[in-house]
Amino acid sequence: MAKKKAEPKDVSEKIIGRLREQELLRDLVESKKSEFIAVYGRRRVGKTYLIKNLMSSFPCVFFHVTGLQKGSSKEQLKEFAKQIGKTFYQSPSLVPQKQWVDAFEDLTEAINAVPKEKTVVLFFDEFPWMATPRSKLLTALELYWNRYWVFDKRVKLIICGSATSWIIDNIINNKGGLHNRVTRTIHLKPFSLHETESYLKEHQIHLKHRQILDLYTVLGGVPLYWSFVRKGLSAHQCIDELCFQSDGPLVKEFERLFESLFENPKPYTDLIRIIAKHRYGVGQSKLIEISKLPDGGGTVQRLHQLEEAGFITGLVPYGHKDRGVYYVIDDEYSLFYLRWIEPILKTIAKKAVNKGFWLSQSNQSAWKIWASLAFESICYKHLDQIRKALNIDPGSTVGTWRYSPKDEQEGTQIDLLFDRLDGSITLCEIKCSDKQFAIDKSYSQDLLKKMEIFRKQTRTKKQLFLSMITTMGLKPTMYSEELVANQATLEDLFKEI
Repeated sequence: MAKKKAEPKDVSEKIIGRLREQELLRDLVESKKSEFIAVYGRRRVGKTYLIKNLMSSFPCVFFHVTGLQKGSSKEQLKEFAKQIGKTFYQSPSLVPQKQWVDAFEDLTEAINAVPKEKTVVLFFDEFPWMATPRSKLLTALELYWNRYWVFDKRVKLIICGSATSWIIDNIINNKGGLHNRVTRTIHLKPFSLHETESYLKEHQIHLKHRQILDLYTVLGGVPLYWSFVRKGLSAHQCIDELCFQSDGPLVKEFERLFESLFENPKPYTDLIRIIAKHRYGVGQSKLIEISKLPDGGGTVQRLHQLEEAGFITGLVPYGHKDRGVYYVIDDEYSLFYLRWIEPILKTIAKKAVNKGFWLSQSNQSAWKIWASLAFESICYKHLDQIRKALNIDPGSTVGTWRYSPKDEQEGTQIDLLFDRLDGSITLCEIKCSDKQFAIDKSYSQDLLKKMEIFRKQTRTKKQLFLSMITTMGLKPTMYSEELVANQATLEDLFKEI
């Protein structure tokens, strides 16, 4: 009898990257004591995918229940009972309980029936959706973790959610019965450029680094968005298909994102829209003034929540310590949506956008400027790669700097700087271009002036070095030889750290 040929493994089951997170989760599952793990990160970043696929490699009992968006307490409890039945009893469902404390009692009885040598992983996915108002879910969790599960070394509890601020406030920083109960937290971040390239190769999509960068400026490192990229299309064709055709999966993604994260999304999207109009950032006080939202803790709290959810970043200019905080959009898709998709939403909905629309747009100067600013943001997410390329010690402090004088003096901005431990500061200029970047006489004078303003205004006595970070490398000129200490390129950003 002919030997049956092994079926090829579905590539969708393979975990790309996430090496540190995989190692950490494996250690926790194999731990000789109970574990309470909190996993959070931006929506669509692959939290559920990572945990489900990793746990499938362990000989454990895996209980997975997902909160229902906008589901009632009754609906949440019904789903919980259904998953207990499927996981522990291989039956359609248990009779749903009316209270979480009774539902957790059912779960505890099911755990107790599992053979003593078996690890039991409890995965509560989108937990904030399960915690409906007045449901007392947290109270029940506190009771059953502290009274039962913490004493059962087989139990590994994973609480996961995209509503990052809710997870941080109610689970990680819980002031009640769960205070200091979390044994480990995992903040799952978007793919790096290296992980993105690995993902594409796994799906037999082979794009040059510049093509991947063009897509990354739109999709960021969100795995779900990259799953929409089709083999055989260029970056511009993919953007056209995903963002500007009426059935494109990213045409209406912005509204879905915020509705899934916040019960009242409008104040959050209002803040995002204002920040998006200030590509170099907007100060917190000015932001509150423009938004006309209440000047107080509520608005500041919303900004923190947006930052925790991965949509914005609060920056403090070098030398200002805790003063002068300003915010920039940190989510590539949101920024792209607000600038390029939303203004023509009605046209897209009417199917009035021709195929190839984006190719014509991308040849305009507005997109070139946009791509340059987006490249700066991407560099901030690949600081380890830049440090390595520039041979900068890991202990250096990263920052930005800008000087906006109120009188007629000339202002300036430093894209990125490293305040080093060896009495030096590396000032970085970031440039995005389709060919090697050349420093001419005029630009070299601008750079010298920028360094002088920085030295004067910060009053630093440290040695200043200038480095260039470019997409296609630096063209050797007499000015670059004189001014530039070293450089990093797009190729460096794609390296694995």
